[in-house]
Amino acid sequence: MKIAQRAERIQPFFVMEIAKEAQRLAAQVADSADPMIFLNIGEPDFSAPDAVQQAATDAMRAGKTSYTQALGIPALREAISGWYATRFGLDIDPARIAVTAGASGALQLACLALIEAGDEILMPDPCYPCNRNFVTAADGVAKLIPTTPEDRFQLSPEQVAENWTAHTRGVLLATPSNPTGTSISQQNLQAIAEFSRRQGGITLVDEIYLGLSFDAQYGHSALGLPDGLGETIISINSFSKYFNMTGWRLGWLVLPPALVPVIERLAQHLFICPSSISQQAALACFTPETLAIYETRRAAFKARRDFFIPALNRLGLSVPVMPDGAFYAYANCESACERWGISPTKTAGSWDFARALMQRAHIAATPGRDFADAAPHQYLRFSTASSMEQLQTAVTRLEATL
Repeated sequence: MKIAQRAERIQPFFVMEIAKEAQRLAAQVADSADPMIFLNIGEPDFSAPDAVQQAATDAMRAGKTSYTQALGIPALREAISGWYATRFGLDIDPARIAVTAGASGALQLACLALIEAGDEILMPDPCYPCNRNFVTAADGVAKLIPTTPEDRFQLSPEQVAENWTAHTRGVLLATPSNPTGTSISQQNLQAIAEFSRRQGGITLVDEIYLGLSFDAQYGHSALGLPDGLGETIISINSFSKYFNMTGWRLGWLVLPPALVPVIERLAQHLFICPSSISQQAALACFTPETLAIYETRRAAFKARRDFFIPALNRLGLSVPVMPDGAFYAYANCESACERWGISPTKTAGSWDFARALMQRAHIAATPGRDFADAAPHQYLRFSTASSMEQLQTAVTRLEATL
């Protein structure tokens, strides 16, 4: 069977490959004194709050399971708009909000609407692999630009200007970022967006971890950029991370007004609509009581970060930039690889270290191979979305093993 070239260009999702290996080993050690600790998947250990789950049950019982409008039910679009107002002080017209089948659906729609075959999209290296594969699936070219800890693993305005060519369509940034948990400064974000606008380009900003910002210096939406820039931004967001609804598959876009009917037309054909039950449930996310729960959980994620990352630094798995959001630790494992006699080559390094870590310490982490082309062997991503107890046990095992 002949496979389409666009499918052949999509690389494996190594997060999932390492997860399958971790699950196999976990079954073997399930009854041991040291069962597997999963710090490899970026999924909150909190489930959706009771009010959200109850809203889903009520919707099913009331028969609210039919198709909705392609861009989502009006009440949810208004609720999201209200969240921007109360959390960020932004006045976002609900008509600019398109509810989608997860952030993945949002990215697919945005890329299909804006990218022609051969168009280049500038992205930082490291970055989340699915984001660049959405560009590839739209027949675009994800142009990865190596970043450094000095730049918080984010693109600088100078790098964007230097790498912009006649084939460049725009930039795709993530703030806070997966895998680093770092955000781009408002000053740099504004400079990049201004440059992109002058070139007739687009600025897409993945803000799915924005709700999990811990530093007031960075916890601002790109939609609030001055001089009309905010209205030119395509913002991608999700109910998965801050709102703890990963498997509910619900996200949203905030769009420039002219792009809304284009996205609606594509959504009508590709998705019909987002899940009606998930949309009804998500309405309960925005009550004062539920938002208070989310803020308590945000504080818990920060406490986990504040415990785990200093421990990694102490053990020689250095995290060069303290994350200001999300729930990840992007740790340099070069010295640990050297101690364990692991080759530092691009095809080994963190990949072999992650496998050895599963075998020796029964800890699953994600090697940098998924996130980076420039230095995939140097870094390992730990998720701090697990409980504090799990993180404490992981540190104890790392101390014993390293």
